Amino acid sequence: MTMATVKSRSVSASPAAARRVRHPQRRLLKVLLTALAAIVAILFILPGLWMLLGSLRPGNQVIESVSPLGWHTLFPTTWTLDNYVALFGELRFGRSMANSLLVAFASVVLGLVISVPAAYAVSVLKFPGREAVFTILVVGFMIPFEAIAIPLAQFFTDWHLNNSYLGLILPGIGNGLAIFNLRQSFRGVPSSLREAAFIDGASDLRIMTRIYVPLNVTTLINSALLIFLAQWSSYLWPLLMVSDERRQVAPIAIARTYTDTQVNFGQMFGGTLLISVVPALLLLFLQRFFARSIATSGEK
Repeated sequence: MTMATVKSRSVSASPAAARRVRHPQRRLLKVLLTALAAIVAILFILPGLWMLLGSLRPGNQVIESVSPLGWHTLFPTTWTLDNYVALFGELRFGRSMANSLLVAFASVVLGLVISVPAAYAVSVLKFPGREAVFTILVVGFMIPFEAIAIPLAQFFTDWHLNNSYLGLILPGIGNGLAIFNLRQSFRGVPSSLREAAFIDGASDLRIMTRIYVPLNVTTLINSALLIFLAQWSSYLWPLLMVSDERRQVAPIAIARTYTDTQVNFGQMFGGTLLISVVPALLLLFLQRFFARSIATSGEK
């Protein structure tokens, strides 16, 4: 066997040997990354699991079980549905959830009816003062709502809109952030599409609804979620506007689970869990529309 043959075999064998050496290292790295991802997922899930299991134990045991830390800190020694019975019974949490859903979905519908034409106007139409109008919109949504809530509540009371669904809905329909998102997305639509539609005799309303809205479904869903979440989690405004228990929303209903002398953490955990589940289910339902919109965004 010549020296050249030996060298050629050693050279050809060295990459395979290197791959055999690297293969266990890659497998070990994959295992470590998987374990790290599992630990991080558990850390994120743990508070929600504690809240769920805490709602299934007597309210006074939630805090008592925290110290000392142990197995029963997470898992109840006594299982009960009394917290949910109280929530949907004497606390009338079901009606409050229905009020929150009504206010949130009505705000989404009316908010999009206002936000889509507003975004189309400041992004597509050319008129004097367009940039000034857009600047006012941007500055408007940067002002904390808490800064204007009390004087706005006084105006609504003078207009006899307190203790009404309309009074709860109106402040949420003018969402500057939703208009901003839609405006930025509309600016990405080629102007040639609008020009071609104009040549065919289409009006601005038809162009907006048939071209701009279908091409920006994902942004439309994002804006709807912004409006929904803002109204769903609103606490200060319903607290200022509603004193009638029949029109109280879910976050205010949770406040009835504690008094000046005692707090029922089991009922509070149960109500908070139910409020958290609704946006999670909504996102789970809407994710297919996100995927479908992204998949078809490149179609001609």
